[in-house]
Amino acid sequence: MPDPSTTHGPTPSPLAPARALRLGVCGPVGTGKSSLIALLCRELSERLELGVVTNDIYTDEDARFLRSAGVLDADRIRAVETGACPHTAIRDDITANAMAIEELEEDYEHRLEMVLVESGGDNLTATFSPALVDVQVFVLDVAGGGDVARKGGPGIERADLLVVNKTDLGPFVGVDVPQMVADATAARGDRPVIGLSRTDRDSIDRLLSWVAGRLAEHRAGNLVPIDPGPMAAHSHAHEHPHEHPHAHADTHGGEPVGVHHN
Repeated sequence: MPDPSTTHGPTPSPLAPARALRLGVCGPVGTGKSSLIALLCRELSERLELGVVTNDIYTDEDARFLRSAGVLDADRIRAVETGACPHTAIRDDITANAMAIEELEEDYEHRLEMVLVESGGDNLTATFSPALVDVQVFVLDVAGGGDVARKGGPGIERADLLVVNKTDLGPFVGVDVPQMVADATAARGDRPVIGLSRTDRDSIDRLLSWVAGRLAEHRAGNLVPIDPGPMAAHSHAHEHPHEHPHAHADTHGGEPVGVHHN
């Protein structure tokens, strides 16, 4: 595994963006997004200049959780109160989050190397706009049910990384964790999946290795943000044999993601 300590200090490529890597963490309510961010902060804060922006609808509770956990200096953790569906502030109108990130970077004189952006808890459809984050992690948890990974959706299928979180809870909630990870892997093709537990050092090291790789790509100017997007064009042929492939409208972007094919 690449040593995360080697991610601190190298001179960035002239092609690299003149700002911190922006890493988004999204997923349904209760999957452990705040805990994952806390884990990354604990592991990396001594080697990297970090900042965090959290999203909640009407409160700053996630920011307060992270501040109380002592994972970073309190001023490095900023909160956005979206006042609406969590999709809105991370995908439709990213202004509030973009301003929070830019203010954080300015306050730290553009020394930050990575800003972690946590979405508000939502369902399986939430993804970040690539105009807001450079790379995004979608989080599921074992306690949410072993069948969730098979249900698909843009985050599960196409986020840069899928984390199946709280794998240590499998025996207590009746979930076959290896099968859940296998289902997630099958849904994603060659995109990475990590089964993660705070009690499993190997899984933590794999997560850190993945983050270190994305940071190195960012510094080299080679990281291209990918939009997981809304639901992909698909077919219900198994249900309706005479139906052609089609696309559903992206209810948060306003445009369909595909066309009918005859």
